[in-house]
Amino acid sequence: MLSHSFIRLALLAGTPIAIASGLVGYALVLRSQVFAGDALSHVAFTGALAAAAAGVDVRVGLFAGAVVVSAGMGALGPRARADDVVIGAVFAWILGLGALFLSLFTMTRSGGNGVGGVRVLFGSIFGLSPGEATLAAIVAAAVVVVLLLIARPLLFASLDGGVAEALGLPVRALGLLFLCLVGLTAAEATQAVGALLLLGLLAAPAGAANRLTASPYRGLALSAGLAAASLWLGIVLAYAIPSLPPSSAIIGVATLIYAVAAATTRRRPAAVRWSPSRSAAGNRDR
Repeated sequence: MLSHSFIRLALLAGTPIAIASGLVGYALVLRSQVFAGDALSHVAFTGALAAAAAGVDVRVGLFAGAVVVSAGMGALGPRARADDVVIGAVFAWILGLGALFLSLFTMTRSGGNGVGGVRVLFGSIFGLSPGEATLAAIVAAAVVVVLLLIARPLLFASLDGGVAEALGLPVRALGLLFLCLVGLTAAEATQAVGALLLLGLLAAPAGAANRLTASPYRGLALSAGLAAASLWLGIVLAYAIPSLPPSSAIIGVATLIYAVAAATTRRRPAAVRWSPSRSAAGNRDR
């Protein structure tokens, strides 16, 4: 299998994308912002359609749209933590823009160019060029590094925002930065699994990790590992069964992992996972 260049490129781009999706997804689960990941998947498609209608590289629309809209959602929410009302309003607006850009795209471009829209919707991890795979790996690796650097204060702000703000942490800045990282991850992951299936790669491994461990740090590592395993196993299945799309295989494996975790564990109450306020009080006493 590894003798084929398209498999090697898929693993080169897909592995860091999956790890970034697992880390970002776990933070989304802790912050109760999974709906934001769903909204950003539609933002990715709308941005790509806008770029295609304008005749420019779809990646310009993917990145610009995802990052700008994610930052906008953070700016509208309290402590840069967009709630369901904000996300729902953005969701409806983006769907309307998507319909507009789809109409413009079909009127101004030939039918053959519609392949670009299909690639954004369903992913094209087996069709990445060396340049695309390298860029995807670099951007995803950068997201992983930044997220790991802010992991401790981000987890604190996610689980006890009031106490974190009282202790002087820049909660709003952390929230805006995190949502921008979510936007970058959504734009990159769209190339691997497509806009329609993006939420599965963000939510399923993270949800499984959240059920399997009470530690937020182990949860981050486990979520990243499960996301990477989902991608690897999905690629193997898609190679073994040529009629099976790789995007569907990847999301299918991720969903199966979550189903097994849900069936074999009992959900722990949130207070058991971590008490940042108690930890902060203990640090002050010492």
